[in-house]
Amino acid sequence: MKSGNQKPAPIPVGSHKSKVILEPRQVGVNDTHFFIGSDPILKTIQTTCRLNRVGWGFPSRKSTRGDAFGFPKFSPKSTLSSLQYSHCIAYKLELQSPSGFGFINGCAEGSNHSSSRPRTLQFRSNPLSLETCPQLKAENQILLGDALFREREFRRAIHTYKQALHYYKIIPKQSSTTSRSSLSNRSSSPNSFNISAINENEVKFKIASCHATLNETRAALVEMEGIPSKARTLQMSLLMAKLYRSSRHTRLAITCYKECLRHCPFVIEAIVALAELGVAAKDVISLFSQVSNRSGRAPLDHTDSTRWLQRYVEAQCCIASNDYKGGLELFGELLQRFPNNIHILLEIARAEAIIGKNDEAIMNFEKVRSIDPYVVTYMDEYAMLLKTKGDFLKLNKLVHDLLSIDPTRPEIFVALSVLWEKKDEIGALSYAEKSIRIDERHIPGYIMKGTLLLSLKRPEAAVIAFRGAQELRADLRSYQGLVHSYLAFSKIKEALHAAREAMKAMPQSAKALKLVGDVHASNSGGREKAKKFYESALRLEPGYLGAALALAELHVIEGRNGDAVSLLERYLKDWADDSLHVKLAQVFAATNMLQEALSHYQAALRINPQNEAAKKGLERLEKQMKGVDPDAPEEDEENEVEDADGDQEETDLL
Repeated sequence: MKSGNQKPAPIPVGSHKSKVILEPRQVGVNDTHFFIGSDPILKTIQTTCRLNRVGWGFPSRKSTRGDAFGFPKFSPKSTLSSLQYSHCIAYKLELQSPSGFGFINGCAEGSNHSSSRPRTLQFRSNPLSLETCPQLKAENQILLGDALFREREFRRAIHTYKQALHYYKIIPKQSSTTSRSSLSNRSSSPNSFNISAINENEVKFKIASCHATLNETRAALVEMEGIPSKARTLQMSLLMAKLYRSSRHTRLAITCYKECLRHCPFVIEAIVALAELGVAAKDVISLFSQVSNRSGRAPLDHTDSTRWLQRYVEAQCCIASNDYKGGLELFGELLQRFPNNIHILLEIARAEAIIGKNDEAIMNFEKVRSIDPYVVTYMDEYAMLLKTKGDFLKLNKLVHDLLSIDPTRPEIFVALSVLWEKKDEIGALSYAEKSIRIDERHIPGYIMKGTLLLSLKRPEAAVIAFRGAQELRADLRSYQGLVHSYLAFSKIKEALHAAREAMKAMPQSAKALKLVGDVHASNSGGREKAKKFYESALRLEPGYLGAALALAELHVIEGRNGDAVSLLERYLKDWADDSLHVKLAQVFAATNMLQEALSHYQAALRINPQNEAAKKGLERLEKQMKGVDPDAPEEDEENEVEDADGDQEETDLL
């Protein structure tokens, strides 16, 4: 038909074999009408079609090759087989047109029709191209943003998602509620006619996730706070909780973590976080009964089948409150119910490492690696233990394995820092700092950084690092680091305050009592007080070797070498520890019992060949046994020049 004002020709309906022709007046333009006509302009493609309630079905027998989405391509002229049709049956037909592709939406005019009454069909094209349809633009940008997110191009992903939201806001109201199905979910079947809408809240969540990955907490919170609370999913609530916690909004973080458990009681991350934020175990457990209100699940009962979850909450709350003994007992019960459970074994090993049960912790870490060699969680803690034991062969293999698993995790860089500490302390420090840049809440990174700074004679900077660890979770190691750092630059008052804080936080901890004793022992006037704290620590924990070594050192300082030897020898039966042998060797060497000192130095090096104190002590002892003064300077030209330079410096200072 040449003119748009000409009356459309009727459709001859009544036979399944009757032919109709769709003739477009304009192709690819909005509101184009397709009328039934008989004036062929282009070559007709003979294709048999049938009309059903889903849409036009194209048999593959005579169809042309389909496009990327699986729809057959037709010229603007197509010959169709007509069938009887009902009122308002929607169907679609894709046309190949100069402006791209589009869909033909059609419906029968009038009420029900029979095969004996010819009627007219009117079609209106709705071409969905990137140039003309904001809905399609929005969907396309979301797909592109998802791809960029997975490629870790977060800045580009943020920009792309925001463009999608811009296009979403200009979609006409009539098309914003019902739209073409998303390209990512579009079925390859031409008979499918899925309808979906863009979820603005999901797009905001994706933008916030990008900001969070870039450590842009404030920007991420702005996006998340724009999502109504009732519309937040479990993943959204969990991200908000992390963001609030990172920005030190503790009360808001607790609220969001509780919301996570109302969605699902098995969110372990939320349970651990609530315990660390100081929420009581009974308050966490009470949330489990509220699950059914949101998720439709039945509330958790208190039978044996769910009691393990309550025990898990109690265990985490014990560990968070520094009750390591109670926490280990509860985790032990859980391990009996779930033998070889990796998560429980890791929690036990970490707690044992914190309280100094190094052998037990190493055994559990090795058990985890034997079950699953690809675990990365807490492996930096394992690396620290291996360094303490001097097992550098295992440490080297551990770091090599971790690098092959995932070289982007913060645990990897802490393990690298531990490995490089002996060779290059500056390089090791850079690795520790990188672990913190990857995850600002990674506590072992702060502990390792503080330890290295203390070793590099930078105690003021070490205090800052240990304070960072303490703010995240005040455990024993952060207190120990603070006390030793303050003592290193003679801040006795601050050291005593930190030690007393540890004692208040852990009243049943022998190690906290020893910390107070260490501060008093640092000056001659406080040795008697130090002795009382060391003895109290040994009464609380008779097998605590650290307190025994400290008390023996006091005996040596006060000239009671016999008391020191008898005290230390009591521990030889139960402890195969290199530091114990070194201390005994030092006491024997001070009392001129050189042969006994030699045997203990050798025993220490058999246990830990990398023990520097044993190496230096043995070298000094060999000089003593040869009758050479171990404190005499070495007589060579190089040292003489250095001594002369030193004398000049001292003169200048005076």
